[in-house]
Amino acid sequence: MSFAPKDEHEAQIQFALERGIPATLSVIGTQKLTFPDNGFDLIHCARCRVHWDADGGKPLYELNRILRPGGYFAWSATPVYRDDDRDQKVWKAMVAITKAMCWKVVAKADDSSGIGLVIYQKPTSSSCYKKRQENNPPICENVNGKNSSWYSRLNSCLTPLPVDGKGKPQSWPMPWPQRLTSKPPSLNHDSDAIDEFNQDSKHWSQLVSDVYDNGLSISWSSVRNVMDMNAGYAGFAAALVDRPIWVMNVVPIDVPDTLPVVLDRGLIGMYHDWCESFNTYPRTYDLLHASFLFKHLEKRCDLVDVVVEIDRILRPDGYLVIHDSMEMLSKLGPILRSLHWSVTSHQNQFIVGRKSFWRPTSL
Repeated sequence: MSFAPKDEHEAQIQFALERGIPATLSVIGTQKLTFPDNGFDLIHCARCRVHWDADGGKPLYELNRILRPGGYFAWSATPVYRDDDRDQKVWKAMVAITKAMCWKVVAKADDSSGIGLVIYQKPTSSSCYKKRQENNPPICENVNGKNSSWYSRLNSCLTPLPVDGKGKPQSWPMPWPQRLTSKPPSLNHDSDAIDEFNQDSKHWSQLVSDVYDNGLSISWSSVRNVMDMNAGYAGFAAALVDRPIWVMNVVPIDVPDTLPVVLDRGLIGMYHDWCESFNTYPRTYDLLHASFLFKHLEKRCDLVDVVVEIDRILRPDGYLVIHDSMEMLSKLGPILRSLHWSVTSHQNQFIVGRKSFWRPTSL
């Protein structure tokens, strides 16, 4: 997936989403990115103007946090291929920081026009950390063993490499497409968690086949950008994998953290609190899906505010599919109709709201 900061001159993320490319608004600044530890296989940055050596290297430590052991960072910027004093100062700082992080350079080259690229690789074991002459940066003490990147400041330490239930380095996921259905490395090794994961996959495969494909009157040919607002293990996205669509799997911060599993499966996603606005431009998604999301939200925020945010995110003529209890559906239907949406009910379990292409200037 792509991310970039909001820029009023070059709305890169808005353009990407309008083209149907997975993207979100985000910035490497003072807080952690809303992704789990050890989640991405490769990170690419070309002319992104991030000062990686700033604040002692904290932006690089953040990349190290979200990069999978053995994963790659591909960087193309002027310090890689220019010889002036300013660029060389940055390059020397990058050499020192990446060496201290035990990253190794696996490739460095220039093309015919002189533009350069360097590719780093994160270590797969902790042995290099132990051999360093100085324990700087230190290894973070992850006391509770959970990912905690929501509203958290950047680390000044290195995130520990993940291990499996036997204390050995966590394995790389299976090759695609086996990766989608095989046991994710970050999933708990007890039989209950594995059974739950398998049952979830079967449940969504069956439900999409029986209901979502033909039973909800959705014109799937007009759908490209999809968001699952309460993704769980991303079973809904996995069941749609053969379609020409992509799914942003959102794991709310007030439910069990399944986002590492989502990324292990080769899918994309991020953390979010639906009592706040989502980091995207207006009218950028074609379909939003919410399965038993609102029972959690009702205790913490106003349902009207959440529906208004959904209305902001969704394109005109876009769909909202809600799978919930009849009690919750009866609360949400009138709110959607008040925004001049069309609302249909299915099997007393689903409502499909469709945002109007036009509505009166005064509601």
